[in-house]
Amino acid sequence: MRIRWRRLVARSWLASKWHYRRHGLVLEGRPSDLVWYFAYGSNLHPSIFEQRRRIKPLERRVGRIEGYRLRFNLEGRPKGRAAPANICADGECEVWGVLYRITRRDLLRLNSTEGVPGRGYKPVVVDALDSDNNRIPAVAYVAAGKEVDGSPSLRYITLLRDGARFHGLPAPWIEYLDGVLPVE
Repeated sequence: MRIRWRRLVARSWLASKWHYRRHGLVLEGRPSDLVWYFAYGSNLHPSIFEQRRRIKPLERRVGRIEGYRLRFNLEGRPKGRAAPANICADGECEVWGVLYRITRRDLLRLNSTEGVPGRGYKPVVVDALDSDNNRIPAVAYVAAGKEVDGSPSLRYITLLRDGARFHGLPAPWIEYLDGVLPVE
């Protein structure tokens, strides 16, 4: 069983490495190397990131990315009823979230839970700022969404709100999340 798992991890590592190269992201290094991941959606909540996804970050910091806007323009479940979070380029906005320091192996696990490689999210490297304004290159997930935003489910937006409070994101960002109306 252990050998099968290693082969599966090796195959997924190679497939993901190919996917990153194909989309202009060079994935250099070993699976044990460390990377930063910027979470802005449901992965803000520890029950999702650490329990459901089974990823234990080695470090976490409050962070933001400038030049992006938070949107709810993806097709969720049930189809047509709820919209998960996405980010899109917008020079006048910023998105707050959490920077997690994880291994590349954990990033592969995260890729598989987010549908990468595939048609959903695509990993991009963003220039994030931590709470001390240190620039940190981090992986974030971006998808080609619909032109018109939908509404997240009450459960989903509650995960974002609770995760933002748990990590101590700034009050204006929490107020913004509190103002997002869920689908009825």
